[in-house]
Amino acid sequence: MTRLLTNEIATMTEMREPQKVLDRAKGRTVAVMKNSKLVGYFVPAEAVSPPGTHRDATMDEVLQSLRERQDVNQPVLDYLRDK
Repeated sequence: MTRLLTNEIATMTEMREPQKVLDRAKGRTVAVMKNSKLVGYFVPAEAVSPPGTHRDATMDEVLQSLRERQDVNQPVLDYLRDK
């Protein structure tokens, strides 16, 4: 049994009128079902962060993060080197 990541559910038939599905969901993500099986999620724009709330990390921030996580990252890098 698949675990759904939302309480809002719509069938493929209901997706013929997506605006009604969005109105009923009130901005929440909707699980889309077909024959009682999950086929995907319908994510309204309100559920996604508005533009400008995220920024790209600078190269200095990336390098600092890599240095701070060296002890966590190194075993993975060693494992991948052998592949």
